[in-house]
Amino acid sequence: MAKLGFIGLGIMGKPMAANLVAAGHEVHLHSRSGVPVELSAKGARPCASPAEVARAADVIFLMLPDTPDVEKVLFGENGVAGALERGRAVVDMSSISPIETRRFAARIAALGCDYVDAPVSGGELGARNATLTIMAGGSEAAFARVRPFLDRMGKTITLVGGVGDGQTCKVANQIIVALTLEAVAEALVFASKAGADPARVRQALMGGFAASRILEVHGLRMLQRAFEPGFRIELHQKDLAIALEGARALGLALPHTASAQQLFSTCVAHGGRAWDHSALIRVLEMLGDHEVAGGRLE
Repeated sequence: MAKLGFIGLGIMGKPMAANLVAAGHEVHLHSRSGVPVELSAKGARPCASPAEVARAADVIFLMLPDTPDVEKVLFGENGVAGALERGRAVVDMSSISPIETRRFAARIAALGCDYVDAPVSGGELGARNATLTIMAGGSEAAFARVRPFLDRMGKTITLVGGVGDGQTCKVANQIIVALTLEAVAEALVFASKAGADPARVRQALMGGFAASRILEVHGLRMLQRAFEPGFRIELHQKDLAIALEGARALGLALPHTASAQQLFSTCVAHGGRAWDHSALIRVLEMLGDHEVAGGRLE
């Protein structure tokens, strides 16, 4: 049984931490909104601050919304860094800036501790079912040390490269997801306005070259109008902002990433900050003056 810490118990973090508790580890938890009673009832140990988690655990996991949140938890008042002992490990599973990740890792390494960035893909369902895709960056030794715990939260786990490369991989993932969401939404709006049954169109496409996990899961969300998160639009906006900032620094053009970001921004302008990112279809429906009906769902 390992002594683990987990900080950040939102839509994703809560089920991820629950899987570590279910594996029989001693898990110390902290969240701004408090530790859920159901986790405490299963043996998790609530902590009053990130520093308290760091004092109690040998490996500390973070699952936080954005880069400033990670920086505050690590280096702010009562933060993790101030309470770390040499030889401990920090695993950041948030989706944040690769550049800042390397800076954070250097500061943690100076304390004699390991740092692994390990952002995830798979959404709330993957977090609950421990089937997340985990993209890791760090040394091979640090990755090997934390791999048994990642196995309790994910199914496809890859060491992409050095520190920050996991975050870079996650940015690439989010570009693909955003553009595929846009493609699926455009296709369903087109099919529906042309008079075809969008549910039957989706069913047919699932058997061909256009098949994808996005078409399967989020195409169904679009048809069912199931826009509760999920993965909030504001978080996908944050990820695409990281992509576009990185592209500018590298001298790259990402034109369709930029257009997807503008569609998300339009959702936000219509009150959709907390909608699931599949609700991107609503903007295309507005542009086409046509709402996609569910069709014959089977």
